[in-house]
Amino acid sequence: MNSYRWLRVTPTGNIPPREGRAVLIGDREIALFNLGPSAASGAGDQFLATDNQCPHKGGPLCDGIVTGASVVCPLHAWKVNLQTGEVERPSHGKDHCVATYPTRVEEGVVLIGLPAANAGTPEGAPYEEAGTPEGAPYVGHPFKGANRGAAA
Repeated sequence: MNSYRWLRVTPTGNIPPREGRAVLIGDREIALFNLGPSAASGAGDQFLATDNQCPHKGGPLCDGIVTGASVVCPLHAWKVNLQTGEVERPSHGKDHCVATYPTRVEEGVVLIGLPAANAGTPEGAPYEEAGTPEGAPYVGHPFKGANRGAAA
């Protein structure tokens, strides 16, 4: 059974629909995507998370174009499925993939589940945290750059 350590990352409003943002959790660079409204009746936006590096040449997936449940890498147009991490295009890239992470939304905040045994820092070690107006800490830190300054 998979055991996850759920980490509060950012308010949902920090990631517009059909866009991605990069966050740093411990030593992990993760791309967090807002796919927009979920197909489930009454559900809010759907969020998915992957490692931020394209398996081709390490391009920043968070800066790619979101199409359906996939993202097109901004460097060389590799298309990666955000649910499975599998490369959809080009055909010769289908043996590559990126890690994906479960997400959930609680009280307007996106949480990412990292494997409990390897959540970026040793168990019990504090993440450097950025406070929120309510005083609740988030663990994700934004990267600087084109699309990377709005999250957390």
